[in-house]
Amino acid sequence: MLIKILVVDDSASDRLIIKNTLSEYCVLTAGDGVEAMRVLEEHNGINLLLLDLNLPNMNGFQVLEFLKEDERFRELRTIILTNHDELDNEIKGLKLGAVDYIRKPIHRDSLKARIDVHVTLLRAQHALEQHLDEQALALDMIFDQAPIGIAISHSCDSDHLGGTIVRINSVFERILGRTKEELISLGWAKITHPDDLKEDIENFRKLQAGEIKIYSMEKRYIKPDGSIVWVHMVVAPLTLSNDHHFHHICLVQDITERKAMEEALNESERSKSVFLSHLPGLAYRCNCDQNWTMQYVSKGCFNLTGYPSESLLYNRDLSYNDLISPEYREVLRKEWERILVQRQPFKYEYNCHR
Repeated sequence: MLIKILVVDDSASDRLIIKNTLSEYCVLTAGDGVEAMRVLEEHNGINLLLLDLNLPNMNGFQVLEFLKEDERFRELRTIILTNHDELDNEIKGLKLGAVDYIRKPIHRDSLKARIDVHVTLLRAQHALEQHLDEQALALDMIFDQAPIGIAISHSCDSDHLGGTIVRINSVFERILGRTKEELISLGWAKITHPDDLKEDIENFRKLQAGEIKIYSMEKRYIKPDGSIVWVHMVVAPLTLSNDHHFHHICLVQDITERKAMEEALNESERSKSVFLSHLPGLAYRCNCDQNWTMQYVSKGCFNLTGYPSESLLYNRDLSYNDLISPEYREVLRKEWERILVQRQPFKYEYNCHR
């Protein structure tokens, strides 16, 4: 099964990172929402859409709204690209039909693992649509070779993972630290962390009722020794021929190490934020694009420019390039391009408008 992925991001460097990381798949790219819609119109069979929400011309939310209304893209699965402080945008994107999110800055190993989860799900569902003999062979290969945990349940009861038939691969057992028999006996609800259980059951009931076509979440399982394992989980319904019961597939990826790194990073960001809030002048982090699109702006922005930091974030009211006096823009850009390649410190004096 050929997997086609469309990556939509206004950052050329991010597009290149993603394309190189996912080189085993057929990857198409677009720089804004308008170009993304054109590529979707011109290329049939695109399976996954990686969509940055902060796009010029036509933003990610507008793209999601368009796709939601067009029956042709019913099977397209969208994963939104967000920044670590954009929780509200993530929630809004998921409500508009996105099935998952990936946070920037892009971590290549995490990106690859996350996409592999969705590709495994696509291939498993494709296998079930084939003839019975081909289906059995394809599922055997997916179960044996997949680097992620897979469980197929022929039961709609959240209290029991079992039912008439349950299939669980060895990776699933290893991640949760339990045997197939234990998992069937206990059911996933009993080994889910209490703080994650309500959201999980609510999502599962919506999936069962047909209100959503797939859901993903980061959740915690409790291992037999009481320790916690964090997983990224994707759950989707399965349609089996001549069977009107509800069936579903659950894919899990161990992200415990990544969550620990994120917590350390968040703590570092908090410490950095306190430091920068007391730093005279302006500190920022930006994209190397035409507008110097700001990802972070310190509170010193107001004293230096006369604008609150929120005005410059993602070019909300104006871009940083707008603040630079016109006679400095081109020379400053060329100097930045020269120095970024060399990865050296950079000092330059220029005027900014207030």
